Parts: sequence; structure tokens; C-alpha cells
Amino acid sequence: MEVESTLRVINEADCQGQRGVTEGQTYKRLVGCPEVQATDRIRLGRASYVPGTVEQLHWHPIEACYYVISGHATVRDINGREYEIGPGSIIYAPAGIAGAHEWEVKEGLELLDIRATTETDRKMQFTVDKKTRRSYIDLDELARREAISFKSHY
Repeated sequence: MEVESTLRVINEADCQGQRGVTEGQTYKRLVGCPEVQATDRIRLGRASYVPGTVEQLHWHPIEACYYVISGHATVRDINGREYEIGPGSIIYAPAGIAGAHEWEVKEGLELLDIRATTETDRKMQFTVDKKTRRSYIDLDELARREAISFKSHY
């Protein structure tokens, strides 16, 4: 029986970084996107944060898992509990507001971002107002994620 291999080896150095969702973050798509390697269900990226970066309290409509490669940060949950993270830490954020989290980067942070979807419109994040707990997302971000269109269908 002849089998054609589908194995793919990807070198991170060949992947281009782009500005992440917040100032001070760079994001590289590694697996699960058409420009690198299309997949059925998994998306993997590498996020880099400069010291002092704060990513506001937010949640995702899908679960997220992060593995810290290097650096240190404080992660806060929806109730303000703080967790100090560093190399080897794993942060699991279930889908929805109960999994909301924010980052305060103390020392340049490098992490792997793992999602169980390749659908860009499901990988968005909703910022949470800490006082009211109301969630919002900018229209520009929705458009960038291909989750909204202002094109006429006529």
C-alpha cells in the first residue's frame, strides 16, 4: 500500500509577525491559517509582549490555552484574582465571560497561543468594562476578523 505523507514541518523564522490585538504585542501565525499551514481544527500562534504591555480584561467566544515560553506577567481573572506566570505556566481560559482575563507584562513575555478552531471570526476577543462587566468589540476588529461585512448583498 502506497501512502503519501501529509506531515509538515514549519520553521517559525519563516513566519511573519504582525501587530497583535494590543499595543506592545506582536503575533505570528504558525499553524492553522492559509498562509502557513491550513489545518482542520487547530490554530497555533506565538505572541510576544514588550515589558509594560497591558492587555485589558477580555474574553473569547472559544476556549483559549496559552503556554508561557519565557518572561513574566500577572494575569487577572474576571474577579480580580491575580496569578503570577512565568516559563512553563499554562493558562486555560474557557469560552465566555467567566474565562475573562487580562495580562500585565512585567518582563518580555513569549507564549504559544492554542485555539481549537481555524475560523478567524471565532478567534476574536471582547473587552470587558470592569465596573459594569458589559462587553464590547470595535467594528474595525470585527471587520478585520471577517465577522462583519458592510457590503451590499443586492
